[in-house]
Amino acid sequence: MPKEIKDIKDFLLIARRKDAKSVIIKRNPERNTRQGNTKFKLRASRYLYT
Repeated sequence: MPKEIKDIKDFLLIARRKDAKSVIIKRNPERNTRQGNTKFKLRASRYLYT
C-alpha cells in the first residue's frame, strides 16, 4: 500500500534519502479551469510515497 504524505516538506526530506529511487510527476490538466491537478510519487525501497 502506498503511503500518503500531506506536507511537502516531509516529502522533500524523504526524497533526499539514499533509498529513494525515482520521482514521478503527473499533471492532469483541467479543461474548464486554469488550474490542473499535480501528483508527486516517490519510489523508495519499502513504500511508494504519494
